[in-house]
Amino acid sequence: MRSIDPGNNFDSWRDATKKLLLAGVPPEQIIFEKEQNLFAESKLNEDPVPFGEKTLVKVPAAFLALARNVSCHADPGRWDLLYRILWRITKLGERSLCEIASDPDISRALVFQKNVRREIHKMHAFVRFKLIETDVESGRERYAAWFEPEHWVVEAASPFFRKRFANMDWSILTPKGCASWNGEELVFTEGIARNPLENKDSIEEFWKTYYRSIFNPARLKVKMMTTEMPRKYWKNLPEAELIHELIDNSKNRVRQMHSEELRPAKPAPKNLYLGSLREMSAQKACHGPVQGQNLADLAQSAANCQGCPLWKHATGTVFGEGPPDARIMIVGEQPGDKEDIAGRVFVGPAGNLLDQALRDAGLVRSEIYLTNAVKHFKWTPKDTPRGKIRLHQTPGNNEISACRPWVLAELNRISPDILILLGSTAAKSLLGRKLPILENRGLIDASHLAPKVILTVHPSYLLRSSRKIDDAAYQSFVTDLSMASDASR
Repeated sequence: MRSIDPGNNFDSWRDATKKLLLAGVPPEQIIFEKEQNLFAESKLNEDPVPFGEKTLVKVPAAFLALARNVSCHADPGRWDLLYRILWRITKLGERSLCEIASDPDISRALVFQKNVRREIHKMHAFVRFKLIETDVESGRERYAAWFEPEHWVVEAASPFFRKRFANMDWSILTPKGCASWNGEELVFTEGIARNPLENKDSIEEFWKTYYRSIFNPARLKVKMMTTEMPRKYWKNLPEAELIHELIDNSKNRVRQMHSEELRPAKPAPKNLYLGSLREMSAQKACHGPVQGQNLADLAQSAANCQGCPLWKHATGTVFGEGPPDARIMIVGEQPGDKEDIAGRVFVGPAGNLLDQALRDAGLVRSEIYLTNAVKHFKWTPKDTPRGKIRLHQTPGNNEISACRPWVLAELNRISPDILILLGSTAAKSLLGRKLPILENRGLIDASHLAPKVILTVHPSYLLRSSRKIDDAAYQSFVTDLSMASDASR
């Protein structure tokens, strides 16, 4: 038997694993643990196998992505599990092993991966910084936060904070590692046992005032709230001390809201929502969505839409599909070649990639309402040779505006808890402005659309970014979708 120290992270485990593979050491002869020299033959550096360019171990990209996540899990058996999978891939020829979700080893690894991704999301959501000091000369402020993760996710989660809070110095202190940013360098150090930030700061009172003001008792779902914000995190959240009071008073506040005289609603702009059939016909537009129509009626009305010139070259309108009581709604950009022919959303290459990403994020497509910001396929016949796949063109502002009433009508009928916007066209349609996706991806402030709004790339971006899908970009996409998976439980 060999007792091997895997180190503290994926990189150190990988370095040790390369030598084990080259030495031909099977999984059943290895114990991954911190203490070495428990057995006489445990010194790996006595192995005579050379280690250079010719000893490079090639593995599928899917395994690397899986291993990086699993290595962050707190289960001490993670290293043995990863080495067993690696051995089967490299020595037993099971190159497609990571694609077999029913395999016991892969199934366990996927559970670990899901736990880690959820923990990263929770760290992003529940870290609360406190102002520690302000440099007199530079005026630069330094903040610190205490967090208690279940898994070793500090290194994986910290780039988010570096990007979000690049203009201030900060430290995140946890029992499972610490991260510090000084405006130039992100440094990781060992964890600490206790919270050194017990004292409150003035920012906490402002935050609690804000939290109290945005708490909506009419939308209160205690079970969903505690699922999204587990009680184990409450002790480190300033707003947590308000929650019981707000929950207890929610029924009284709702009754008070119902008893108050409602303000008369202002008519919505015609280009945004619900012009009457007569008005829209007079404008030679489509039969727009009207109040009282259900999704089936909306789809039937949209089938005759001629609100912009796109209908002339499209096979037909491609309306949304999914359960009318869906808690999650996804809005894409426009139908593609396959969608235009089939008359269904997300059935082409981008749709296939979205299906895979939804599965990896723990979501079920049949439980989601999917639609597009633009309902007709935009392409130019003269630019497409006969028999070739028709390439889509980016919709213009007029075309996005013409379809906006349909999307808003769908959103109004579904009333989802979570809205996911895929790509810039979807963002422009529902947010009313152009928004750089890569700089703003993740949770965004758009509570007028849904309680939780997630902005991310369109799957077609991953397909056209290179000949081979970049694994890191795909994993980022899955991570964005996972925010909806966590909140929908």
